[in-house]
This record gives sequence, C-alpha cells and structure tokens, in this order.
Amino acid sequence: MFSAHEFATLMLVKDSADQIASREELAPLLERQLVELERLGGATVPHLTPKGESLLGKLARRH
Repeated sequence: MFSAHEFATLMLVKDSADQIASREELAPLLERQLVELERLGGATVPHLTPKGESLLGKLARRH
C-alpha cells in the first residue's frame, strides 16, 4: 500500500522532477522500482520507470 505522500511524490517526479527536495522522499519509490535516478550533466534527476508510468496511468483511469 502506498501513502498519500508517496503518490504525491510519484506525480511530482512525473511533472516536476526538479522540485524533489531530497532523495529520502524517493527511497520507497526507488525500492519499488517506480523511479530511477539518472545522471544528466552534473545533476542526478529522478524519472519514472515504465512500472511507475503504468501505476500513474491506472490511477488516472480510476478517477
């Protein structure tokens, strides 16, 4: 089961990855393989995995 904070973080990664304040917020999503970290230039940027995209798609269809 996901917390509301985890869902919000997942949506934030999809729409505004640069707004993630800390990697601690990403830990549960990284463990569940919903998010990956990618090095772009000198920065590490989170992005959704196909599994994360699928979960958000399923949530969108339910609402």
